[in-house]
Amino acid sequence: MDQIFVYGDSLSWGIIPNTRNRLPFHERWPGVMESALLQAGKSVRIIEDCLNGRRTVLEDPFKAGRKGVTGIQQRIEAHSPLPLVLLFLGTNDFQSMHQYNAWHCAQGIASIIAMIRQAPIEPGMPVPEIMVIAPPPIQKAKGVMAPRFAGAEYKAKGLASAIEQVSKELGCSFFDAGTVTSTSKIDGVHLDLEQHNALGRSLARSVSFILDETN
Repeated sequence: MDQIFVYGDSLSWGIIPNTRNRLPFHERWPGVMESALLQAGKSVRIIEDCLNGRRTVLEDPFKAGRKGVTGIQQRIEAHSPLPLVLLFLGTNDFQSMHQYNAWHCAQGIASIIAMIRQAPIEPGMPVPEIMVIAPPPIQKAKGVMAPRFAGAEYKAKGLASAIEQVSKELGCSFFDAGTVTSTSKIDGVHLDLEQHNALGRSLARSVSFILDETN
């Protein structure tokens, strides 16, 4: 059985827009992806490590523990052997308390990639392949997300291209979530039920190809 590790934020945790509730596993995209892979005959298990508010290399000044680069090596060590890590971060780097642009965020992604590859895994275990997923473009934030993401739609311009460039330079697979889904019209930031479904099914196809290449 192949264990696939998902390292993400609320877009993967499955927060229901404009609430603090969570979609069940089979409805959020990692669960949809797992189901599709199993139906395709792949022996897989999805391991989720998805935290609301997680950044790349920034801390949340109001809630501790959201710095994504911290602790990733121990997570990789704990769940190894892993053939594949799906890295899906970036949205929270554009919260209103930060002044990051797309280039800064992509450099944060690069820092996490480096840490994954340097994780102290047991001898003989594989260094996992990495697929970097660029989040869909942030829309003008609404509802409870409006003050937290004020101006994010402008600061994040060009994010997918910047993340794709870093992914290519570092030899990672790349998937642009914005090619298969937008963000929710409800809050402009997260994913609705049908958007989780579309993303999970699309990612299953890409992940299946990577697993075929690594096995």
